Amino acid sequence: MRLVYVIFAALVLAACQPQTADLQTYVAQVKQNTQVSIEPYPEFKTMPAFKYEAKDLRSPFQRPRNLVVEQVAEAKVNCLQPNFGRNKEALEQYGLDALSVIGEFTTNGNQYALIQANDNSLHKVKAGNYIGLFFGMIDRVESGTLYITEMLPDGTGCWQIKKTTLNMSSKAGETDNV
Repeated sequence: MRLVYVIFAALVLAACQPQTADLQTYVAQVKQNTQVSIEPYPEFKTMPAFKYEAKDLRSPFQRPRNLVVEQVAEAKVNCLQPNFGRNKEALEQYGLDALSVIGEFTTNGNQYALIQANDNSLHKVKAGNYIGLFFGMIDRVESGTLYITEMLPDGTGCWQIKKTTLNMSSKAGETDNV
């Protein structure tokens, strides 16, 4: 039985002859009609040889040497300076962004504001007190707003004045039209 299968498989395979004569004639015809044109290579100009003349200079593959250049800042006379000799007040350890005005009151003609820091400590301030990290002095307390004059360094040893305010923050749900 095995022999019959082998003979049958051989006959089937022998009967499968490729009939590719028409394909071969088409390929030959395309090859005859196709003309291949290759562009010539462009001519390259010869460049003059480069002569390296920087033998005594630093190699571009090495780190530059650290050069110490003394920068002498011009000492400015009679420029604005904060009072470094005075004692710091409690609110000078907080930035203005860490403080919020939560109330105000008047006693004996003096206007006060209640300030809450981000560590939930409560402070009473009035005009003339210092606040913030940049030598901020409270100019006046008015309608829940602190008017502050800060002194910011300008990088040349002098200080510049900056006016800013710290407003009473509204709590969620509060309205002004009662």
